[in-house]
Formats: sequence, C-alpha cells, structure tokens
Amino acid sequence: MPKPKKNTGEKNLISKNLIEYRKQRKYSQRLLAYKLQLNGYDIDKNVITRIETNNRYVTDIELKALCEVLDVTYDELIDGSNGQER
Repeated sequence: MPKPKKNTGEKNLISKNLIEYRKQRKYSQRLLAYKLQLNGYDIDKNVITRIETNNRYVTDIELKALCEVLDVTYDELIDGSNGQER
C-alpha cells in the first residue's frame, strides 16, 4: 500500500463525504452495508466504520459500490463536489 503524503495518517479521501452522504440519506452504517450487500458487494458495517474513521484504504471496487448505492459521482464522494463551486 502507498504511504499517505499527509502527516495526519489519513488513509482515504472519502471519509468525511461518506459520512455526509450517508446521513443525508438517513442511512445507518448497518443499513448502508445491507444495501451494498443487496447489490452484490461484500462490504460490512465494520468496513464502513473503518473507512469513515479514516483507518482504512478504499479499493476502487468499494468506491464504485459506494457511489452506486449512495447515487453520487466519484467527484462528489472524493471531493464533495457536484458540479457546483467548492
């Protein structure tokens, strides 16, 4: 795994945005995991917790799955942008 460039030890770019989009949809971590599993992705609540607390890297497949289930674009999940001014 690549080492993070920041001294903060962050392991992903999506933690804050994942929390925000999940809460906007009124999904608990458990409900989000359930919806991901219904879509065929093997992502459980513990994975979501570790991503949201920035203790885990995110694979490209997980990123794709989260975008599908949350109905957001990659840009929205990574940057928090949706075509509007950041």
